[in-house]
Amino acid sequence: MLNKSLVYLIISLIIVFFLSFYKLDYYIMKPGSAYDVSEFVTVEDGDKNHEGTMSLMTVAMAPATPLTYAIAYFKDFEEIYKEEEVRQEEEDDEEYSVRQLKLMTDSQFNALYIAFQKANLPYTIEYHGVTVLNVLKDGAADGELHAGDEIVEVDGQLIEKAQELTDILSKKKENDKVHLVIDRNDELLDRTISLKPIPGAENNRVGIGITYSESKFIKTEPNVKVNTENIGGPSAGLMFTLEILNQLLDEDLTKGYDIAGTGEMNEDGTVGRIGGIEKKVVAADEDGIEIFFAPDDEITDAMRHANPEIKSNYEAAVETAKTIGTDMEIVPVKTVDDALEYLEELKPKKG
Repeated sequence: MLNKSLVYLIISLIIVFFLSFYKLDYYIMKPGSAYDVSEFVTVEDGDKNHEGTMSLMTVAMAPATPLTYAIAYFKDFEEIYKEEEVRQEEEDDEEYSVRQLKLMTDSQFNALYIAFQKANLPYTIEYHGVTVLNVLKDGAADGELHAGDEIVEVDGQLIEKAQELTDILSKKKENDKVHLVIDRNDELLDRTISLKPIPGAENNRVGIGITYSESKFIKTEPNVKVNTENIGGPSAGLMFTLEILNQLLDEDLTKGYDIAGTGEMNEDGTVGRIGGIEKKVVAADEDGIEIFFAPDDEITDAMRHANPEIKSNYEAAVETAKTIGTDMEIVPVKTVDDALEYLEELKPKKG
């Protein structure tokens, strides 16, 4: 027979294992780190010899366990989210990962597009079909397509832009068959799908039953290499844009300061709202950042009606900075031009 001490030890190990590793239907978001963008971006023959740094900010997001849930509940700047608040409807782990990486890819595209426009340098845009982000359960493509597939041909017609796919499908009716050629991990595959009502769509609208995003690439002169490894999401767009410009231009935009920020870079040059800015301010302060760019996004009446407590990213960043007592300067930006104008007027750091 097992002695009592061994029984207690086994029970204790089981409890510890449960508390530490059992996954709940929640996620924990907490401050991440600052990453020097020059480590991810290299402009051919560009200038990386700068006195200061441009950094992107991350948050740490992980499934909650009973232990991490309890810690986050009592800890400042750690936030608990229900699973459905993080993922889209019916989105699994793979689809969530694909969507986040696609958002980062789009962020890089917009950063290059805006930077080369500002620098008056040549670029060309190529369209390579559409990327599948999510396959709806019980939809026409369920079991046929996967997140990450690229649809490159429909019924013998090459697809470059998302609108071309939409136009073809809009002429179809229920039970019509559509022949697709998809690129899955650099292998071309054929799929024939019978259209059916899209789950959750109004008026029994028929289709493939996927969510998707346009696959587009930008070629620039000089060439720019971007390697973001497994960093996902669109929030690094502003800092990518500034770092690309910093390597393209003769002057040092940093002027000796350690600069960070966040915000989605839109194709019109505006800086979009992002989530988790409070955590990014905390992380930036911990990593010694001196200047922090925060999206000064507009809060509409509809947004306030849905959430009376909502604040703009800039307001939330300033409030957090006061709470933690940082000397870091929080700079509001509505557009990339706001950031560039601030940097142009910034006096070089002494010594």
